[in-house]
Amino acid sequence: MTTAMQNDAILTPACASGLSEPDLAALSRIRAQIERWGKRLVILTHHYQRREIVPFGNFVGDSYYLSKMAAQQEAAEHIVFCGVHFMAEAARILCRPEQRVYLPNLRAGCPMADMADDPQVEDAWDFLAGFCDTKTIIPISYMNSSASLKALTGANGGLICTSSNAEKAYRWAFERGQKVFFFPDEHLGTNTANRMGVPRDRRAIYDPLHPPTDPEPFQRAEVILWKGFCHVHTNFTVAHIEAARRNYPGVKIVVHPECIEDVVDRADAVGSTAFISQYVAGQPPGSIIAIGTEINLTSRLADEHPDKTIFELSGQNCPLCVNMFRTTSEDLATCLEHLGERSHDKEIFVSATVARDAKLALDRMLELR
Repeated sequence: MTTAMQNDAILTPACASGLSEPDLAALSRIRAQIERWGKRLVILTHHYQRREIVPFGNFVGDSYYLSKMAAQQEAAEHIVFCGVHFMAEAARILCRPEQRVYLPNLRAGCPMADMADDPQVEDAWDFLAGFCDTKTIIPISYMNSSASLKALTGANGGLICTSSNAEKAYRWAFERGQKVFFFPDEHLGTNTANRMGVPRDRRAIYDPLHPPTDPEPFQRAEVILWKGFCHVHTNFTVAHIEAARRNYPGVKIVVHPECIEDVVDRADAVGSTAFISQYVAGQPPGSIIAIGTEINLTSRLADEHPDKTIFELSGQNCPLCVNMFRTTSEDLATCLEHLGERSHDKEIFVSATVARDAKLALDRMLELR
C-alpha cells in the first residue's frame, strides 16, 4: 500500500496509545511545523517507521514508491525522509539541487548496505575484469546500498532495483549483457533468479570476506550474487511456516523476498512491503494472515484490518529493524524546527560526481516498464 497523506495528520488512538507526555508534546510540535511550512515541506515515510511517525508522512510506502515521490516534488523546498540513510541519499540525488533533504536521525543506517563497501565491490569488479569483458556484465545494485555504489553501478551501465521491481531489473540487464552482478542481498538476488528460471549451475556467490581465487564458477555464471543479507528477514524459517499452518488452519502466509529461499518457496505470496500491504487489504474479512516482514508494518496492518487475524510469522521473535526504529517523534520535531537553517545538522549531502552517476542508475530504475 502506498499512501498520499495530508499534512494535518491526526494520530489514531492506536498510534497514540502508550506514548509518554514528552512524546505527545513532540507530536504537537511536529503538527505546528507542518502547519508552518505548508506545501514547502514534504515528509516521506517508509512502512517500517514507528506507528506514531507514519501518520505525518505526505507519502507512505516502500523505497521504490518513495524514490518516485522524491523525484516528483516541485513545490517543496524541504524534503524530510523518515527512513534510513541510503533512502535519504537517493532522495537527495533525485531532487532538484536547490531543494534540501534531511534525515531526522543520522544514525539510522542499514547493516545490509554496510555489507558491501566501495573497496570490496571495486575488488570484486576487478576480479571479474580479470577473465571477462566487464561490458558484458550488468551491475544491479539493490536500493539498500550507498550513493557511491549506486554511482559505480550507473557508471558501468547498470541500474538500481528495489524488491518491487527486481525481476524487471534482471530482464533489463539481460537485454543488455550476458551476466548480472547483483549486490548486496544474496536472498533477493536468489529469489529473483529462481523466478527468472536461471539454472543453479549458472549462479555464483561472491563472498567479500573470503574473496574467491577460482574464476571458473564466475565464468560460467549468468548471475553473480553478493553474500549479504537482511538480519530481519533471514530470521524467518520454514519451521515458522510449519507452525503457523499447524496452529492456524487456512492461514495465508505472505513474506518479503529478502527472506531465505526455502521460506519464499513455501509462502502463499511474496513481495515488497507495498505488495504485502496490498495483499492484506485484498483478503476477505475473517482471513488469517501471517506476515514475514518487519514488525512495525505487521502491527500497523493488524490495526488497520480489525476484521482479519494478522500476526507476524515468527511468533515471539519480534523482527524489528532497529535502524528504522531509531527515528523518534522527538527526532522529527527537532529536525522540522530547524528547517531552513544554513547548517542544519540533519541535512543530507552527496557530491556532484557521485550524484551524477548514481542518478543514471536511479533514473534507469524509475524508467523500468
